[in-house]
Amino acid sequence: MPLRLTPTLRRLLTDADRALFGGWVCSGSPVMAEIMAGSGLDWLMIDMEHGPSSLESVQVQLQVAAAYDVATVVRVPANDAVWIKQVLDLGARTIMVPMVSTAAEAEAAVAHASYPPRGHRGVGSALARSGRWNRIEGYLQNASEHVSVIVQVETLAGVDNTRAIAEVDGVDGVFVGPSDLAASMGLIGQQTHPDVTAAVARAFAGVRAVGTPVGVNAFDPDQARRYAGEGASFLLVGADVTLAARGAEALAKAFIDAP
Repeated sequence: MPLRLTPTLRRLLTDADRALFGGWVCSGSPVMAEIMAGSGLDWLMIDMEHGPSSLESVQVQLQVAAAYDVATVVRVPANDAVWIKQVLDLGARTIMVPMVSTAAEAEAAVAHASYPPRGHRGVGSALARSGRWNRIEGYLQNASEHVSVIVQVETLAGVDNTRAIAEVDGVDGVFVGPSDLAASMGLIGQQTHPDVTAAVARAFAGVRAVGTPVGVNAFDPDQARRYAGEGASFLLVGADVTLAARGAEALAKAFIDAP
């Protein structure tokens, strides 16, 4: 019986004729992951860096999202060989690695996600969901086809190095994080400050100069549209927890705060 595998974000970006819009799953809830997966968004990011997701809950979130026509990305907690190995073995086909500010750090992320001789990912696919317990023929030999690596630039130093980061072989996309970028510029909480958006534009230019897809986080709809117009190929435009929070607040305002 043929296996149904979700697409890597790399493949989705290659096939796309428009910007791809995604949702952030921060709650760690498989129910919320399934709700977001069935929304019609192009891609989801399951977050282990700032959310409560464990390895077990990430696997369940990947499993429920696999029933829908959506690409899933797992943001690992850190640029760490063990975390990346474990998340890939859970069956994540695209990972996002946070806080990458140099080409050397990008090279490390690719090495963590790659089998020898390119890298040092431990070989355990026969025991894991990644190779579907040896049901994906040639998984070990063709693992690079099944794994996509996105690195996240979140500092002013990273912006300065975006071209070199994007040139690293095995980096399939660079994702700019305006929140931490703003903080690194002394403008914490001011993601749409003109200096921050100018730095984002500079990062876009560095990445796109070498033909690598560039993405960005933008919950403000107008800013998201501007970034898409400026060349962002993939964007995060909302999160499960913020959608629920704002929705609940709207209910309270409608029924309790109303005069």
